[in-house]
Amino acid sequence: MITSDKVQHIAKLARLSLTPAEADLYAAELSQIVDYVGQLSEVETTEVEPTAQVSGLVNCLRADKPRAWDADERQAALSQAEVVENNLVKVLKII
Repeated sequence: MITSDKVQHIAKLARLSLTPAEADLYAAELSQIVDYVGQLSEVETTEVEPTAQVSGLVNCLRADKPRAWDADERQAALSQAEVVENNLVKVLKII
């Protein structure tokens, strides 16, 4: 059982201000969550293989390979820069 004192302590650590009514409400809700999660320990899982995700999806992103830009792409990119020097974007020096 999570008490409202424990909720107030956690709120203080998180730099949150809670009214006593809010602390009581959150204590009840958090207690229900902890009780529900506790039900999982009652389930027989010795034969179940651990999984990180259950949808079967795999990474569908393309490989990150560099490619040369054509002249139009280069001009489009350079046209958005504030300062261009020798076909390069010039930025402020930061030390």
